[in-house]
Parts: sequence; C-alpha cells; structure tokens
Amino acid sequence: MLFDLIRKRRSVFPAQYIDTPIAKSDIEKILEAANWAPNHKKTEPWRFKVFQGESKKKLGLFLSLKYMETEAKPKEFKVKKLIENPKKAGAIIAICMQRDPNESLPEWEEIAATAMAVQNMWLCCTEMGIGCYWSSPGLIQYMDEFFEMNTGERCLGFFYMGYYEGELPEVVRGPIADKVVWAD
Repeated sequence: MLFDLIRKRRSVFPAQYIDTPIAKSDIEKILEAANWAPNHKKTEPWRFKVFQGESKKKLGLFLSLKYMETEAKPKEFKVKKLIENPKKAGAIIAICMQRDPNESLPEWEEIAATAMAVQNMWLCCTEMGIGCYWSSPGLIQYMDEFFEMNTGERCLGFFYMGYYEGELPEVVRGPIADKVVWAD
C-alpha cells in the first residue's frame, strides 16, 4: 500500500551500505519514476548524472580536494568522509535542475518539481530495498568544475544509493493535527 511505503521511507547513509552493486536496469527504473513527477508548465526541470565504478572515486576525490581548497580550517574526518562515502555507495546520482530559459515560472517551482522527482526516486528505492539519501553539501556550488552543465542548470545535491542489511529504525512524527489549521 502506498501509505505504508511512504511511512517506511528513510534516509540510509553510506556507512550502512553493503558492497552489492545496483543493476543499471534498476537505476533506470528509479530514474523513470523521477520522470513522472508533477511540474508546472511541463518544464520537466530535473536532470541527473549517474556515477558508478571509477566515476564515484573521482567524485569523492574532487569533493575532498575542493573542500580542502575552500575551507579555511579543513577537518581531517570530513576530508576522509568526502573520499570514502562515494566509494561505499552502489551509485550516486547528481540531482540537477534545469531552469526554464524563458523563466515562465518562478525558480522555486522548478526546484520543487525536482524535489518531487527525487521523492519519487526515494519511494521507488524503498520499494526495491535500496537505501538512499539526498546529500546537499555546500560543495555543490562547484560542480560545474567537475561535470558539464548547461546554461541555467544547477546542482542541488547528490542522491546516494546502496543496498543495506538489517532493519531501519522506526521514526516518530508529531501529530498532523499540530500542523494543520482548518478553515471553515
């Protein structure tokens, strides 16, 4: 049931991933789910760049070097994490948003549409038993130095994916009644 799937969705981090590759056909299915996100004026602003194999290592190296270059006092544990996390993932998908060249709608609507595409990916991963999370480090502002982006395209983060073992913890949310005002 869809509601159960929504409630089961969790952030699963690279430290929890096991060394099991994700089939290209499964990644394509996850990306196809993204493609069905709602979007205003049919701009379909989501763009994705998939990293597997050696390209994950190159991404980790780029991020760690860029962090050391731009951070006044780089922390060793963070440098190591930036190098190691991509290696642990079965795949990493750069989440990008392509701005409508005509700017026919506010940018936030295209960012929201891209976020809905990522939610579709997340739900698809949950159903397939693949752990994932959306990482949005400040370093995403430099991604045009690592991969080609079109004019008006912007990187919004990375979608880390990997198989995991064991049960994920239950999550508690406050009651929806505390977040809703009914207007009669």
